[in-house]
Amino acid sequence: MERHARWPCLHQPAPPHRRGQVTAAETEAEELSPRRAGPTDIADPLIRHEARKAFVWIGMVALFALGVFLSQSLLVIFGGVVFAALIDGGARMIGRVLPIGRGWRVAMVLMASLLFLFWLGRFAGSQITQQAAELPDTIESQFHRGLAWLQQHGMEVRVRDVRSIAQEAMGGISQVTAVLGGLFGALTTLFLILVLGIYMAMEPRLYRRGVGWMLPVDRRVHFEATAQVMGSALRRLLLGRVIGMTVEGLFTWCMLQFYGVPMAALLGLITALLAFLPNIGAPISGAIMVMVGFSVSAEMGIYTIFVYVLIHLIDGYLIVPYIARKTVDLPPALVLAAQLIMGVLFGLLGLALADPLVAMIKIWLEREAARNGGEPADKLANLEHS
Repeated sequence: MERHARWPCLHQPAPPHRRGQVTAAETEAEELSPRRAGPTDIADPLIRHEARKAFVWIGMVALFALGVFLSQSLLVIFGGVVFAALIDGGARMIGRVLPIGRGWRVAMVLMASLLFLFWLGRFAGSQITQQAAELPDTIESQFHRGLAWLQQHGMEVRVRDVRSIAQEAMGGISQVTAVLGGLFGALTTLFLILVLGIYMAMEPRLYRRGVGWMLPVDRRVHFEATAQVMGSALRRLLLGRVIGMTVEGLFTWCMLQFYGVPMAALLGLITALLAFLPNIGAPISGAIMVMVGFSVSAEMGIYTIFVYVLIHLIDGYLIVPYIARKTVDLPPALVLAAQLIMGVLFGLLGLALADPLVAMIKIWLEREAARNGGEPADKLANLEHS
């Protein structure tokens, strides 16, 4: 009993005022707890879900606006990727023959390109330059002869109206493509594409991994596989383009030179360069060729038509199916629509890069459909034909 009297605190509960102090501290700790909703938190789950959806849409609109603002720069970067794929394809072909380092193979491809340009300017430059100076006068004279022929057959066509329409069309395009206006802008754009392509071709894995690191961890493996598929398809697409340009250019030059058509070397070069533009390049080069042929005689004009048809058959039945079988089979209407849109928005650069861009987008969509459990393309094609 005396022991209990000496130590009453061991057997009696805490006083009421102490219990109140502990409760206040616990209440303050609960109010400061991070699990408690703050004034900026949304307690209602439905409102919180709708707010997240709204933020996603706002972010998509912001990204779209940023893409439109940076569209010219993004197109130049994509041009560098295309040029890098072209260099990489040449380096891989050399690697099958010579087991040397990648840097040496890339240097060999660049050196071969420079030597070809030097040869073209040294041995054929003077002839092509002289023919290029004569070509505008020939086209203009044939244009006036065509208008006179139409007027003789009852069609009222005035030269002033045609020129005004052409000037308005070119003026509307030039306003949108101001980035490429002038010689300095075109050379700057070409220089940036070349520099970006060389850097990317030297170490493609470095830049591919850099883009992959910006993605979530669970999507990096899929991105790596998709990038490899895109790179392989782009290399084969460009290889087919180079083969087509070489075959069509040499064939045109030989056929025209054999018959004595003037400006044969220049017409072959124009045909080779415009062969890079599917659906559009062949009609333009063919029209120039036919106009030059008819400027001499009707027989030569008919012969140039025959040459153009023969080139078109070679391109349609040999080169294009080979490219489609090795890379991506693109519908002609889709490519033409992309070329029209890209040509109006970005000028010649957009026109040249429309075909590779559509091919890469199609591969990405097919890979995403396969990743999400979609039907393969061959099954969908069988369903459409059934």
